[in-house]
Amino acid sequence: MPASRRRFLRRLGGTAALFSGPLGAIALDDEQVRLLRPEHRHAAADRIRVAGIGMGLMGFGDMQAALKVPGIEIAGVCDLYDGHFEKARELWGADLYCTRDYRELLERKDIDAVIIATPDHWHDHISIAAMRKGKHVYCEKPMVQHWEEGHAVIEEQKRSGKVYTVGSQGVSSVALAEAKKIIQSGAIGELNLIEAVNDRYGALGAWQYSIPLDASPKTLDWDRFLGDAPSRPYDPVRFFRWRNYQDYGTGVAGDLFVHLISAVHHALDTPGPNRIFSSGSLSLWKDGRDVPDVLTAIMDYPATQSHGAFQMQLRVNFADGSGGSNRTRFYGSEGMIEWGGDRFTLRRQKLPKAPGIGGWDTWNVFSSAQQKAYQEWYNAKYSEEDRRRNQPEETRYAAPQGYDARVDHFANFFEAIRGGRPVVEDATFGLRAAGPAVACNLSYFKRKVINWDPVGMRVK
Repeated sequence: MPASRRRFLRRLGGTAALFSGPLGAIALDDEQVRLLRPEHRHAAADRIRVAGIGMGLMGFGDMQAALKVPGIEIAGVCDLYDGHFEKARELWGADLYCTRDYRELLERKDIDAVIIATPDHWHDHISIAAMRKGKHVYCEKPMVQHWEEGHAVIEEQKRSGKVYTVGSQGVSSVALAEAKKIIQSGAIGELNLIEAVNDRYGALGAWQYSIPLDASPKTLDWDRFLGDAPSRPYDPVRFFRWRNYQDYGTGVAGDLFVHLISAVHHALDTPGPNRIFSSGSLSLWKDGRDVPDVLTAIMDYPATQSHGAFQMQLRVNFADGSGGSNRTRFYGSEGMIEWGGDRFTLRRQKLPKAPGIGGWDTWNVFSSAQQKAYQEWYNAKYSEEDRRRNQPEETRYAAPQGYDARVDHFANFFEAIRGGRPVVEDATFGLRAAGPAVACNLSYFKRKVINWDPVGMRVK
């Protein structure tokens, strides 16, 4: 590559020049990392007052991310454990409004929006109640615990006109936005397979969360936590490690597969799969949980106007002795994109026009005379350029240091409230991601293929 051309490519801020030509267009040097920049800056605007409902690990993380967006103020929190109130007041002031009853919080007129980060079995109830009280809603994933609950959330969003966003923050990542452009440009050819992995190794990663020493029926509201789940005696393990139980959570499928599914649906503008099968086991973390710690799933996606038919393979392994990994690979006929977090790598290698001879070919059992005749025919049919093996190209992309997709996800939510941006991950998108995820649980426990209607959003 001429030095002038190399310098020119390095100065480019986008990818248009790299992908505007044929597949063989010159790529950046292998060691070059192209920095991705957010499309917008978070400018101060009209004040929006936000309250948190469910102040556990995700609740505190979400609120801290939301408050990084200019113009956002915290108006109060709701939780069922008193220790979380103490932490919230340490962070946001001794006068912070705190309550165990989310209904009291929803009655407040000085609250514009709520962040719902409760156990999954409360998502639909609180989402609907909040919109009926005129609040905009940011609800953690999965949007619902059971797919049937999602339709009522969609109906209430439409009826109320309130902004509703589901919290799979990777959908707002600048890395995924750029990967989407590249995939839709045809740079990796015809998509045929997606492989997504989110493996972990360690007790905390496997949801054996720390339980406060002062946990007791006095410091937490066990009965309110149960809600419409089956009644049972007080159990702090179930309260603080609720993700491990079918009564309150959705297992690794609803908690982790849904992130991967959301990213794929956004990148491809697809409504979802139509066939789902999963299998797994409770391999290592036999601590009383009733969901698997190893789960794999295969999803078949039918062809749409935006893409051909393809298969997606998902895996979560909480017993990954290699240390864990998190990646999503989009395989096409002429390349592959590996996306993870706020960075991705594009690898491309186009097949030569000539199929080649030798190797695994039946050429090896031709007689000497046959080989000579075939070689002459082959050289006449295919030019030297047609026979040349294309060299692989690799380009890496990364968001700037300190970039936080969760902050961008909240910024998009608040911009939608202010009327400046449409919601991507609305209730319909949320059900089209949550539905296939919870269908993986149905497949696992029923040991059968689940047929899913991606347009009607229901099990067939």
